[in-house]
Amino acid sequence: MRKLIVTEFISVDGIAEVEKLPGVTWNDEMQRFKEDELADSGAMLLGRTTYEIFAGSWPEETRDFAERFNALPKYVASTSLKVLDWKPAELLTGALPEAVRALKQGSGGNIYVHGSLSIAQQLLRDGLVDRIRLLSYPGAVGQGKPLFPPGEQVPLELISATPFSNGVVALEYAPVMGKA
Repeated sequence: MRKLIVTEFISVDGIAEVEKLPGVTWNDEMQRFKEDELADSGAMLLGRTTYEIFAGSWPEETRDFAERFNALPKYVASTSLKVLDWKPAELLTGALPEAVRALKQGSGGNIYVHGSLSIAQQLLRDGLVDRIRLLSYPGAVGQGKPLFPPGEQVPLELISATPFSNGVVALEYAPVMGKA
């Protein structure tokens, strides 16, 4: 069975809006983290906004990472999109939890949710997330869209924590079911 893995860039106060994160220099350690994710990835699950942002930039990239990233199957959760130009891609139909359960039963490597906060939050609530992988940036931003909605408890078990030389920390957690 495939695992569903949420991956986010996040501030230490839990804000997952990339444009609000403190500036750090992208380095080889961060690149390796993303390369490892790509090597483990069999597909992407994206919301409409993230799909449109990615589709607007990734197809133009030509380096090895981009070619492999672009080639991944993309499953898009959207009720407003009708055409997906960034291929291979498929619109999910029906209720998101049931569609994701069916995807997880398939083969072909793990499914990564990149960004797509509302999708990640719903899948966490539905108990469908197997791992959360974070690149935690060194700083609090004070306000913005949090990964974990206010008032919702999400018990997590730390799998690994790796500090990088630029102050970013790579974190991996497993949700602990039934302890909220």
